[in-house]
Amino acid sequence: MNFLARYEPQAYALMRIIAGFLLLWHGTAKLFGFPVISQAAGYVKYVGGSIELIAGILVMLGLFTRPAAFIASGFCAAAYWIGHGTHALLPYVNKGTLAALYAFVFLYIATRGVGLWGIDKIRSRN
Repeated sequence: MNFLARYEPQAYALMRIIAGFLLLWHGTAKLFGFPVISQAAGYVKYVGGSIELIAGILVMLGLFTRPAAFIASGFCAAAYWIGHGTHALLPYVNKGTLAALYAFVFLYIATRGVGLWGIDKIRSRN
């Protein structure tokens, strides 16, 4: 499997882009009811949806990647503990697997930065 190592920068960039893309749809569901109507209410709907939408777009585009991913990571960790962790400890039981995974994926992106194919990469050259 060592032949895959040469594609690590591309794989990381794709992971960053897809993670941002997936997160932004959570935001559109909460804020606009598209593609599905979200069950979120109150501050979760407006604050959470805004964070998901904006951070998802920024991470996907690779713009202000580190701060956007750091905020997304913290938000997802809070979503896990507030929305899921109060029901049961284990993610499989409390249905918080996705929130926990998002928290660590975005933490990794925050520590690693934009990688390839991002606006931050272009901005750093200028």
